[in-house]
Amino acid sequence: MNVTITRVLPFLLIVLGIYLWIGYSITELTGGERKTSAAVDVSPEGGEAIYWGRGRCFTCHSVGGQGSAVRGPNHGQFGEKFPLPMGARAVERAKERSEKEGTEFTAVDYMVESLASPGAYVVNGYKNEMAVVYAPPISLSLKEIKAVVAYLMSLGGELDMAAIDTAPSEQTQAFYSKIAAAAEAGGGDPSAGAIVYEDNCSECHMLSEEGGEVGPVLDGISAKGLKFIAEAILQPAKSLTKGFETYIAINKDGRQTIGLKTRDEGGEIDITKATGDVVTLAKGDIKEIKMDDTKSVMPDDLSEAMTVKDYQDILSFLMLQKPKAAE
Repeated sequence: MNVTITRVLPFLLIVLGIYLWIGYSITELTGGERKTSAAVDVSPEGGEAIYWGRGRCFTCHSVGGQGSAVRGPNHGQFGEKFPLPMGARAVERAKERSEKEGTEFTAVDYMVESLASPGAYVVNGYKNEMAVVYAPPISLSLKEIKAVVAYLMSLGGELDMAAIDTAPSEQTQAFYSKIAAAAEAGGGDPSAGAIVYEDNCSECHMLSEEGGEVGPVLDGISAKGLKFIAEAILQPAKSLTKGFETYIAINKDGRQTIGLKTRDEGGEIDITKATGDVVTLAKGDIKEIKMDDTKSVMPDDLSEAMTVKDYQDILSFLMLQKPKAAE
């Protein structure tokens, strides 16, 4: 038995050594992995650690001759395709974005947009497949994203830390608000959430003066907080908004009409059903009408129709609907 152990042990040590060597070689091949400290420093050094560390940027990008990933654009100066490093390149891209959008973009605006809305500008020759870095599984915080922007801007560009961190432009601040809303909602993507909203909510709710009138207007809904919005989706009867209570009208034949009481005048009342259809009832034909605070015209199985990602996405979208500033 001792002879067997003596023979097997060297073999196991060799296999383990090969395994560790392969792991080390792959890490070095992709540029090496820096350690990211728990306390993120909004600086080029902090961003560099995230870029090559937990941000996993190096799995798709390289920086000049550092790293070997080619799935995404090289962020350094590299051959004829990338004659400018990323910081200087951002200046040129900002001009393109300004011309296309009709809104002034700075280099920092472009850089932040590329992380907040990666599909807004797709480099020619590459696919629109960049991960949403503030959503799972990467889930970078806003502070970490600022640090990455600082690192990328330091690659041949003019580093303006105020524009990145303490005094961002209106454009950049809008992107930061999007990221913050997504983070608060558990990492959802507000852009995807807008699509979920359009598919599931717009027929009944009004937003920016568009949509239906069966449910409450959702402009400025973020002021009510994430908990209220989450409950309104998962348990709509628990968070009924005043004026949108559900009524049950029973006529003399026992037939029920359920919905919102949207008109009550003269000898008639209107009941607006969840479908948006309006039923006009003569008061003389109604045997009983009562409010039911256990029901909502909003479907209570809406959460079942959505995936977990849909739910996170629509939460982040609704958290972006800020109240208008007082004039």
